[in-house]
Amino acid sequence: MKIILLGAPGAGKGTQAKYIAETYSIPQVSTGDMLRAAVKEKSELGLKVEQVMASGALVTDDIIIALVKERIA
Repeated sequence: MKIILLGAPGAGKGTQAKYIAETYSIPQVSTGDMLRAAVKEKSELGLKVEQVMASGALVTDDIIIALVKERIA
């Protein structure tokens, strides 16, 4: 089962994802957690994320998609 929740910051995606993950015993993939992990690991993508975040900009869709592809591969 694959479910994707999209929405603005603070919309409740994490709350709903946690509920679904617990109810149906499926893993939850959080892009926020993935961004923090990439920065901590100092991976190639993590260094890009760190630069973007340090500038105060939003991380681009291309970077998010690359992180998700790595996670679900």
